[in-house]
Amino acid sequence: MASFTHEGLALAYDDIAPSSGAIGTVVLVHGFATNRDENWRRLGWLGACERKGYRTIALDLRGHGESAKPHDPAAYGRDAMVGDIVALMDHLGVGRAELMGYSMGSHLSLRLALDHPERVNNLILGGVGARLLKPEPLGDGAMTMAQALTAEDAAVITDPILRGFRQFAENQGEDRHALAACSQGHGAPVTTDELFGLRAPTLVVAGARDEIAGNPQTLADAIPGAKSVSLPGVDHFSAIPHALYKAAVFDFLEGWDEFE
Repeated sequence: MASFTHEGLALAYDDIAPSSGAIGTVVLVHGFATNRDENWRRLGWLGACERKGYRTIALDLRGHGESAKPHDPAAYGRDAMVGDIVALMDHLGVGRAELMGYSMGSHLSLRLALDHPERVNNLILGGVGARLLKPEPLGDGAMTMAQALTAEDAAVITDPILRGFRQFAENQGEDRHALAACSQGHGAPVTTDELFGLRAPTLVVAGARDEIAGNPQTLADAIPGAKSVSLPGVDHFSAIPHALYKAAVFDFLEGWDEFE
C-alpha cells in the first residue's frame, strides 16, 4: 500500500502505470462509505483505464478504506477533502489530469474543478444529477445519516436509503463512526452561477433509477457544453460497473476536442 501524509493524516492511494507509455492521467475519487478498492478496482475501472493506456491514480479519502479515520466532523470540511486530492496530485507530480468522481467523489471533483481549474483537463461526474442543484438530506427526515451509521441496532433504521448505506458500510468493513463524522462535514453548496462558469469539458452520468442523484441531464444543462448519460435499469449502487458507463467515459475522453 502506498501512502502519503497531508494535514497530519496518512492517506492511501494506488498509482498504476500502463505497460506502454501513458496517453494521459486519470484521477479517480470514490463515493461515501466505500473505498478505492471497491469502487474502482473490484468493479473494473482500474483495469479498464490501464488497458486504455492511462496512468490511473485512486485514493482512499480520509475516513475511508486504508486512510486515516478521524472521528471529529471538523476534519471533514469540503475544502480539506478537496485539498487531499490536490496534495496527492502534487505528491505524484501530476499537474493536470482527467478527473472522475462518483457520488460524494463527484461533489469533491466538481469543487476541485471550480477552485483549481488549471488542474483539470476533463471532468466526469458520476452518481449525481438534479439533486446536486438542490441539496437536501438523504432519507425521510426521521433519522440523519450519522444517526443511522452509529445506531446500536440497524433494525431501527426505517428509511431504505439510509439502511442501504449502513449495510454497505458494514459490508466494506468501514469505520461507521468515522463515516458518521464525514457525513457531518461542512461545505458550501455549489451555486448555479459557479456551474455556469465551469470551463472544464464535463460529462454527467447516473443510473435511470438513481433517486439519490436525480436526472443527470438537469445538472448537465446547468454546465456550459456538458453532456449527460442516463444508464438504463440501474440505481445508485449498481451503476458503477455498468458497461455503458465505461463506454460513455472513454468515448468522452477520446472525443474531448468536441467541447473546445
